[in-house]
Amino acid sequence: MQSQTGRPYDVGFSPLSVESNHFAHKSLSSWAVNIAVGCSHACRFCYVPSVSTLKQKPSLQKFQVADPDAQWGDYVILRPWDEEVFRKSVQRAGRIPRAKLNKDGNRAVIYCSTTDAYQIFPAAAGEKRKLLEQATRHMVRRSLEIIRDESTLNVRILTRSPMAVRDFDLFKTFGNRLVFGMSLPTLNDRLVKIYEPRAPGPDARLKALQKAREAGLHVYVAVAPRYPDCDEADLRATLTAVRDLNPITVFHEPINLRAQNVERIEAYARELNVSVDTAPLKRRETWRIYAVEQLMLVERIAEELGLIDVLKLWPDSQLGNAKAFVKAGEYRHRQANGVRREGRHAVQLRARQFEQQFPKFEQWLHFWWNRVSAWPT
Repeated sequence: MQSQTGRPYDVGFSPLSVESNHFAHKSLSSWAVNIAVGCSHACRFCYVPSVSTLKQKPSLQKFQVADPDAQWGDYVILRPWDEEVFRKSVQRAGRIPRAKLNKDGNRAVIYCSTTDAYQIFPAAAGEKRKLLEQATRHMVRRSLEIIRDESTLNVRILTRSPMAVRDFDLFKTFGNRLVFGMSLPTLNDRLVKIYEPRAPGPDARLKALQKAREAGLHVYVAVAPRYPDCDEADLRATLTAVRDLNPITVFHEPINLRAQNVERIEAYARELNVSVDTAPLKRRETWRIYAVEQLMLVERIAEELGLIDVLKLWPDSQLGNAKAFVKAGEYRHRQANGVRREGRHAVQLRARQFEQQFPKFEQWLHFWWNRVSAWPT
C-alpha cells in the first residue's frame, strides 16, 4: 500500500529483534535494533542502501520500491512487533560471552544503525500516519523496557530527531547502561537542508542534546558525516558547541563513497537549483585526500578545544590500502604543482617517497581504528 503522495509507508518484513551488527572500527555497539527498512530523513549521502536495502530489493518490490538506492528516503517499512520474538532475541544476545563480542562494542545495542527510531511518516495518509507513529512509539518504548528489565545489555541511542526528548524519562531509568547521542555534522542549516532534506535542523538537534545533558543523561555526538562544503570555521563552531555539552565521546567521519550516494547528492542539489562541492568525491584519489584532511583537521581542532581525549575518528577501511595511498599522494603532488605528466623516472621516485610515508600513516590509522569509545561507569 502506498501513501497518497506515492511514497510507500507500511508494515512488513520480519519482526523486530536484536541482531548482531558488523561495524568495523566504529566502537558503537555489538548489536542493533532497526525498527524499519528505509528512513524518512532522506539523507542524500546515506550508506545504508549499499549495505542493507539493496539486498532486500526483491522484498521491497512488493511495496512498490523498484530502486532502493534511487528512492532512498521515500519509503519506510516498519517492522512488525512480536514481544516474544523480541524477548528471545534479547535472551540470545545476553548469553553471548563478552570474549566473543567485538572488543569495541561496549556490549551495547544501538537504536538504530540503518534507520532512526524517532522518525516521522510525513507523506503517509492521515489515519495511517497516526497508526504508524503509535506503533513505532509503542515498539521502541516496550523493546527498551524489555532490554532494561530482562537483560544486562547496554543501550546506545543514535538519532537525528528531537522527538527523542519524549523518552528521556525512560532513558534515565537505565542509569549508566544507556548513552544518548545525535548526529550533528554542522550548524549550517542551509547545507543540512541539501544533504539531509527531511531531517530536523541543527538548531533543534543541539537544543535536544542540551536538554539531554540537563536531564542527566550521558551524551555523545556524531559530528558525521562532514560535508566537503564545510570549512574550518564551520567545523570549529560545531565542535565548540559540542564541547559545551561535555560529551563522553565525539565521533567523526567524512562522507564515504557508497553505491550511488554522490549521484543522489548532486541530483537533489539540481532539484533545488543550488551548487554543492562534490569535486572531492568524484575520484578515489581526491576522495582519499579529502577524507584524510578532514580527519586530521578534526583531530587538530579537537586538540585545541580540549576534546582530544573523547574523540573517536572513523577512518574508512579503504584508506588503509598502501597502493591507493601512493596513488593519491602522487595525484595531490601533480595538482599542487600544476604537473599533468611526469617522466617515468620521476614517477618512480615520487612513488618511493610516498611509500616511505605510508608506515607512519598506517600507524595513525590503526590508532584510531583501535580506539574504544568511552562508556560511563
